[in-house]
Amino acid sequence: QVQLVESGGGLVQAGGSLRLSCAASGRAFSTYLMGWFRQAPGKEREFVAFISSGEMTLYADSVKGRFTITRDNAKNTVYLQMNSLEPEDTAVYYCGKHGLGDWRGPKSYAYWGQGTQVTVSS
Repeated sequence: QVQLVESGGGLVQAGGSLRLSCAASGRAFSTYLMGWFRQAPGKEREFVAFISSGEMTLYADSVKGRFTITRDNAKNTVYLQMNSLEPEDTAVYYCGKHGLGDWRGPKSYAYWGQGTQVTVSS
């Protein structure tokens, strides 16, 4: 069983920045493949960013160049640095531990955190 706890969300003006954190349990964190997703009201959960155990990173086109995913294995934590935020980025952000399958698909993730709200005002 893996537990994930997100933090760092909040209210920010358009153009601002936030850094989300996701703390994970387990001794094998360095082997975890991790992703960030987001879900806006009335919409499906959508892929944002992915990081492999070897720190290969992948991003949704909508956030490429603005968001950066990193990990600190010593702290069992994955981060999402979000810059140049836009109102369209408003959503609940979730981190997940990848299980099997397409890294862009929510169904491929075996564990999820509770989510953290990000609200971007115009």
